[in-house]
Amino acid sequence: MKRLAFAALAASAAITFANPAAAQGGCDRVLTQEIADSWIAALEQGTMMTMNLGEWVDYNENFQRKSLGGFLDHPREVLWSMSLLDTTSCKVYVEAVTKTEDGKMEVLATQVSNGFFGVGPFDNITTDEGDWLFDAERTAYYASREDWSEIPEGDRSTRQELIAAADAYLDLFNDPTVEVPWGTPCARLEGGVYTGRGEATDSCNVGVPEGVELTNRRYIVDEAKGAVNVFLEFGESKRPDSHTFRIENGKLRYIHTVTNCGDQDNCGFPPFSEMLANNPGMQPDLD
Repeated sequence: MKRLAFAALAASAAITFANPAAAQGGCDRVLTQEIADSWIAALEQGTMMTMNLGEWVDYNENFQRKSLGGFLDHPREVLWSMSLLDTTSCKVYVEAVTKTEDGKMEVLATQVSNGFFGVGPFDNITTDEGDWLFDAERTAYYASREDWSEIPEGDRSTRQELIAAADAYLDLFNDPTVEVPWGTPCARLEGGVYTGRGEATDSCNVGVPEGVELTNRRYIVDEAKGAVNVFLEFGESKRPDSHTFRIENGKLRYIHTVTNCGDQDNCGFPPFSEMLANNPGMQPDLD
């Protein structure tokens, strides 16, 4: 009986690994969308039981090992969300603005993988009051006005081109000679700050810090949406950071940044309220 059971298991494994897409982690947009939807449902219902979890699931929160059940222990209202589907790596990226019953708001950036035995592991960057330029209401306000829909197939960039465009922007922080494929218009959403005005001249080329290394990059690429998400460690403090890019016709169109500051208010800069009082144009009204 043991030999029969082993033979059946081996045959099943052979079938699985004989499928090149499965062996390489690839899957279709239906499956990846289901993974993204199940994560949103988990946030809304406050339970991980909405997901087809693998037998062993690692959950990392702000690049530290934590408990998935501990994070999903209460329901959240999802005010806005956007998903990227990587059918090559069989991973998804979900960016979401949430609100709890007691009014606490968060902006979440989450990379979710899918293996042979179910969903996982999870890498989740969480931000709330005191994190970099945090204003969840304004994040949802600006993001909901952007177009992250699928690009016509003949106009899409390749996976390599999307990663190269993202890397050019990220490399600029430590190498000012890098040529970045700036688009016009382009809008940059950094925390709750926005460079867009709804004008044809909107630009993302408004300056970045110098001499800062952005390391340990992990990519999720959605060619259909012309988008790439990058998780990375920001600067010497290795702050958990998410950068997401929309690229149209080879040029940057939208950039989103979500950065956790740990126990340092606004990542060591003056309080965001003070920065905003000195420069109210950081949050333009678009209506």
